[in-house]
Amino acid sequence: MSVQISATPWQDVDADWLIVPTVEENLSAASLTKLNELTSGLVVRVCDREDFSGKVAEMFQVPDPAGVKATRLCLLGLGPAEKLNGDIFRKAMRTLIRSLSRKEDQNLAIILEQDLIGSFCPEYASEIIGEAIEVGTRGQDLYREKPKRHPLESLTILNENMDLADAAERGTILGAAINITRDVVNSPPNAIYPISFAELADELCADHDLTCTILDEDQLAEERMGSMLAVGTGSDNPARLVVIEYRGAGADDPVLALVGKGVTFDSGGLSLKPSDGMKEMKMDMAGAGTVLGTMMAISHLKLPVNVTGYMGLVENMVSGSCYKLGDILTARNGLTIEVLNTDAEGRLVLADVLNYAADQGAAKMIDLATLTGACLVALGTDITGLFSNNSEWANSVKEAAEITNELVWEMPMHDYFADQLKSEVSELKNIGPRWGGSITAAKFLEHFVDDKPWVHLDIAGPAFMDSEKPERDGGATGAMLRTLVEVARNFKG
Repeated sequence: MSVQISATPWQDVDADWLIVPTVEENLSAASLTKLNELTSGLVVRVCDREDFSGKVAEMFQVPDPAGVKATRLCLLGLGPAEKLNGDIFRKAMRTLIRSLSRKEDQNLAIILEQDLIGSFCPEYASEIIGEAIEVGTRGQDLYREKPKRHPLESLTILNENMDLADAAERGTILGAAINITRDVVNSPPNAIYPISFAELADELCADHDLTCTILDEDQLAEERMGSMLAVGTGSDNPARLVVIEYRGAGADDPVLALVGKGVTFDSGGLSLKPSDGMKEMKMDMAGAGTVLGTMMAISHLKLPVNVTGYMGLVENMVSGSCYKLGDILTARNGLTIEVLNTDAEGRLVLADVLNYAADQGAAKMIDLATLTGACLVALGTDITGLFSNNSEWANSVKEAAEITNELVWEMPMHDYFADQLKSEVSELKNIGPRWGGSITAAKFLEHFVDDKPWVHLDIAGPAFMDSEKPERDGGATGAMLRTLVEVARNFKG
């Protein structure tokens, strides 16, 4: 659904809802004063009774308001003007859209005037609104006969002085891409497995004018991907590598590689997870799902950059043919790996895919993975762990995350942690001691990037939530997709 920009007088807007976002204590704002006059003093009466204070995401709804054509009026709080940023505005808008989209065929009009939102950028506000109408109307209940939320019939941004259409369209593109990621990650493992993921990627690429190449297990063997293939040996669903190419710059311009871990279901293998640890493991392909959504967004936005997305797809299952503790694997770059835990499988997949991406000519690389529970212990559920071999490249990714209001924290990469991966029988073992587990996992991956500038994002915390909040559903979130798009927007090689 597209967002329309209009200069229609507020009293003449025919909509189910007329939304008025405002910072706290804003009665002196010209826009709010105008609304107060139109509604015969309603705004002043509401605020005088302390029915509405303007706190973040607070809503006050008025049915059949006098003086305006809209069926309902809703005041939406944005908190103190000096604290308003993209994260707060996004929280308020998603809370609003999720609440109102419980009814079908809703028509919304949002007043977006500078004096209502303080110094916050109207273009960025429009982008967030566009994103919110996509993400906020899509739940994780993909298999319910009657979903909890429904797409809007229409949404109009009311602004008298600015053309905000391009910004709103960027937002809807980002929101739709986030939903691609969320839908893939939220889908059950009997619907999304390596082959079906690859087929979906191929269909999406055809719609987005992207080049999609799928390597099957025979081609992966030819590419010497022994580490990745070993993880999938216990499953009846064979491994796949999906490669999506977007070329928005010149043939000689550098290529950014995005690499995603795609373990479509993780039982733990012979190092079997307990039921509580296994029940959400459909989400262990969130890295690959994020790369997929990101590639769709970059293509729709027509960014002038070259980007290739790599998604390594396997199921980690138990059978008579599954890989075992004590096995020695040979990775694509020739390094041998002693398997000491079959539940440390994501790094085995990424090892070969990172090496393949490096050999394909990537100038710089970013990988995403729900890699370690240790990162959750260190940083909690809302922060992505960032690990890198190159401080300049790490800073570029952190700056993009700051712009898009996504939380990342850079972790140390001392060689001390690499020493913990030394094996007596091979070059590496696939797991180190308990302590610093997210760092030893990153140091393992570092062996396979061929010294290319590389950032590893451990999204084990923010990629999937076990419960909902007013501003978001439980389940998949699409974490770090906006950051990846921002990195691509500014990529110079």
